[in-house]
Parts: sequence; structure tokens; C-alpha cells
Amino acid sequence: MPSDMEVVQSDALSWLKSQPDDSIDLLMGSPPYEDRRTYGLELSRKGEEWVSWMFELWLEMDRVCKGLVVQVVEGFTKGFRYSSTPMLLHADLIRAGVSMRKPAVFFRYGVPGSGGTDFWRNDWEYCLCSSKGKLPWSDNTASGEAPVYGPGGNISNRMQDGSRYDKAYKAPEVANPGNVLRCKVGGGHMGSKLATDKNEAPYPERLVEPFVVSFCPPGGIVADVFSGSGTTAVVALRYGRKFRGCDLRQSQVEATKLRCQSVQKELFTGEDRPKRTEPLFSINRSKSQQELF
Repeated sequence: MPSDMEVVQSDALSWLKSQPDDSIDLLMGSPPYEDRRTYGLELSRKGEEWVSWMFELWLEMDRVCKGLVVQVVEGFTKGFRYSSTPMLLHADLIRAGVSMRKPAVFFRYGVPGSGGTDFWRNDWEYCLCSSKGKLPWSDNTASGEAPVYGPGGNISNRMQDGSRYDKAYKAPEVANPGNVLRCKVGGGHMGSKLATDKNEAPYPERLVEPFVVSFCPPGGIVADVFSGSGTTAVVALRYGRKFRGCDLRQSQVEATKLRCQSVQKELFTGEDRPKRTEPLFSINRSKSQQELF
């Protein structure tokens, strides 16, 4: 197991309570989606019970993380009614004083034909995010690229006082990628065969990459309390960050360790990254990225 990673068998809350305040730079993961999967552990939290469980966890995540907390979450539809648990959790955290950021969107094509008999399939999931105000470190263009379209003329929108904003607009050389993260999922697109062999519900490495390079400093610590097959861990190590985390199942701890043994670090992982004219990795829909779809 690489020396700059540590993963143990533990429930998420116990592990978080053992960590010092502000000891993690980026905390990213994906908890069970209510009671959709029990993982052989008879887990069955849904509705308000799931929201209460995640609320307690989030307060601890907010305490131990000095940077961005991001969790990929989703509810489910039954009897033509969506559970809305991500929105309920978001609202409860806001009311508790947690500084929530605008959620990012994990976009991927849903299962063809899904969505029931009267509605559309689900093509996206929430990436709920919070921070303690301004992030202590960010490189928000690290996964960006040159703007797809040039300016169409000077901006002339109306200001709050009724006047016009008419200053000339100069497009940046590299724009930040935006908060809709487009990914392929399924066999062959998760980043490692181990992801699908060892875990029931992995997310793709491509989803984790922009968060790691944008919101964790080189050499900083990325954590995941739902480590699963180790997707967050391998991306963190690949880009020159450290990893700390846990999973409730020992089988997933072993899967994370196994997957991290063969991590190949990127040549440029942080401050030594040269000025880019091409994207670090393609994540957004643009003319140069149609092959993603």
C-alpha cells in the first residue's frame, strides 16, 4: 500500500469523530442512496431517517475539512413520487448554518427506457458541496479549457441601479469548467475494472478528477468515508495528493488497497504544471470532446 494513503475499516461517523478539526483539504464521497442497496449489511435508511443520518455526518465532515466537502447523493422515485432527500438534506444544512455552495451536477446518461411509464429517465445526480466560506486553496481552472465560443460583443446588461454595464469583455485563455460534470459510466468507463468488480455502485474517476485538482493543494489530503473500491483514493494519489479514509466493509478496504498499488502519478501534479493550452483532461461537452458522447 502506498505510504501516502491510509484506509481502515470503520463506520463513517466514528472515523470522522477521530479526526482533528480542519485536518483535511477535500472530503469527497458518495453515501448509500437511501435504502437502494443494503450492501449485505441490512442498511435501510430512507426518507427523513436518511436525511438525519447524513445531517449528523455532514456536521462532522464540515468540522474536519478546512476546504470543500462534496458528496454525490440521490433520492429515488416510487409510486410516481420523488423522495427529494438531497434537497431536504441541503435545506436542513442551510438552516443549521452550514455554508453550502451551489451544487454541482453529475451528468451521465441514465438507463435507456427507465423513468417509469409517464416521465423521463434520470440523467443527473446532485454533488452537494459546502465550505467554511472562501476556500483556503483553489485552482478553479485546473480542469478547464479555452472558451468554446468567443465573445459576441461588449456586455451591456443592466445593473441593479438601472445603468448599463458596457465595459469590454476579454475572454480568459483558460476558463473554469463549470458545475455540470459530464461523464460516461458503466463497464469500461469507470477508470478501472476493479471499480465494478469490487463494488456495487462506483462512480467514475472522471467525476473525481476536477474536484481533486481544483480544490486540494498539491501534497494535501483528500478523504472519503465511503471508500468503496477506492475511486477517490486512486485519483488523489495519481495527482500527487495524500488519501485518508474508511469503509464499513473490510472487503472494500482491501479493494481500495489493491487498486492503489498500481497508481501511476501524473507527470505534472500541481505547482509544477506548465501553462496549458489544452485541457488537463476532458470533462465538458465541447467541440474537442464529442467523443465522450
